[in-house]
Amino acid sequence: MAEGGPERNRQHPNNLQGLLRLAVEAGSVGDTAPELHPMTEDRRQWLQEALSDAFNGQLDEVKQIKDCLQILDTSDDDTSEEGRRWNALDTVSDLCENLDNARDFCKLAGMQLVVTNFLECPDPELRWRTAHLIGTCSQNNPFVQEHVLSLGAMPKLLDLLNSDNSEMVRIKALFAVSCLVREQEAGLLEFVEHDGFSVLMRAMQSGIEKLKVKAAFLLQNLLISSPEHKGADSCSDTVPHRPVVPNVLCSMGMVQQLVSLIQTEHDAFHEHVLGALCSLVTNFPRGVKQCQEPELCLEEILIERLRLLKDQEEFQEELEFCEQLLRTCFSQPEENGMDR
Repeated sequence: MAEGGPERNRQHPNNLQGLLRLAVEAGSVGDTAPELHPMTEDRRQWLQEALSDAFNGQLDEVKQIKDCLQILDTSDDDTSEEGRRWNALDTVSDLCENLDNARDFCKLAGMQLVVTNFLECPDPELRWRTAHLIGTCSQNNPFVQEHVLSLGAMPKLLDLLNSDNSEMVRIKALFAVSCLVREQEAGLLEFVEHDGFSVLMRAMQSGIEKLKVKAAFLLQNLLISSPEHKGADSCSDTVPHRPVVPNVLCSMGMVQQLVSLIQTEHDAFHEHVLGALCSLVTNFPRGVKQCQEPELCLEEILIERLRLLKDQEEFQEELEFCEQLLRTCFSQPEENGMDR
């Protein structure tokens, strides 16, 4: 009997993840070769049942996806069916948080169905649920990302983000776009080709707080992970495999627009705007030069912001971004900020 006796045996995993964890733990006990013993009958029976339950559970989830697709594939325009379609999309979204289920959903032509039928349909409830499903399936899943892009979803999502009359649709469209561009080169290039940075800026200028924050956060992350899109003189040597899009952000006046956003009444959203501005000027002399334009009055704005927020711990990151911009663009020492 294994070490731990009956107590150890009572801790058998009851799902596939637990079974895999047990296998990893068993294989990493030590470097020496394990001593082999015949498997007891009760342990053999438990192993068979665990495997059967795990695979049956996976098959059951695929069946649920197929059942949902039957509901979604009906051509009935009866409004009483709308609720069933909403529930079907919600169920598939939950199931597709599992990467394997997301792949199976695509292989069953589910993604093609929802992108074609619901992403631009008149019902906003279907539009936002479809955008949410696209994001859920695509997140950290290159197979699904490539499949979604091949269906032409990127320009549709950017249109929804840019101009849909439903706030929820715009927020979920941004979520889907984010999942298609982060760590996905093809998605990022398509995003740039369809003027995605301008769409992001307009989202940041909207009156929808959640959309503004998420758009600024995505911009900040894209500038960190893909600095070549700042402009032709930005760190392209660090990513030689990527084609440089000359002066994408500088030519559209990104610096000026970001500065104008922080000139509005103070808002928690400003932290993310300042973070994006810091990312834009880092190792990018042209961005620094634009920040120094006298008509922007950026130095005065930053100094006043430091005075306003000094000693307020909840604005720690915003203060640090202000100090970083002062050092980078105006050679201001750190003592302009909080007392350290």
